[in-house]
Amino acid sequence: MRVGLTGGIGSGKSEVARVLHDLGAFVIDTDELAREAVAPHSDGLREIAREWPQVVVGGMLDRTALAQIVFGDPAARARLNAIVHPHVRRLALERERYAEPGQLIVHVVPLLFETGYAELVEKTILVAAPEGARIARVLERDGTDEAHVRARMAAQIDPRDARARADYVIDNDGNLAHLRDRTGAVYTALIG
Repeated sequence: MRVGLTGGIGSGKSEVARVLHDLGAFVIDTDELAREAVAPHSDGLREIAREWPQVVVGGMLDRTALAQIVFGDPAARARLNAIVHPHVRRLALERERYAEPGQLIVHVVPLLFETGYAELVEKTILVAAPEGARIARVLERDGTDEAHVRARMAAQIDPRDARARADYVIDNDGNLAHLRDRTGAVYTALIG
């Protein structure tokens, strides 16, 4: 079974992915694949260079310059997604061949619902957390400012909409033990 795991920035989806891996799932992180999709000499990087030549310096993607263009411009962000996401999906499907027969395959996709990736999976899991906790986690992890975190949150699906679309919701509003227990219950439901 192929499952999509998502959650807004700072929700705890990486920790849920670790727990699912420890329980026996084959986990594919699309953030890692997105970096591979725009690596030097890749088709993705060549396509980005055609669209925004100023963000490719010395054959490498200047992520900061690209972020400055796309985070404030929904049309530019949509163009970037149209370039990167097909490459990410292809790479993710290629990775599936390394899963064991019958193993639960979990695709960790931050923009699962926003990009149509949910259509590729049989079930979806949303990791949800209170806004204040999400902001605090990202501030601690990334050392950025709150305005930047809120801007990134605003670029993602409304948590209420994501909750309504998800097959399973793991509320990350307690301690790590609670998160592990809740994740384990979803894993058991999926493999049962």
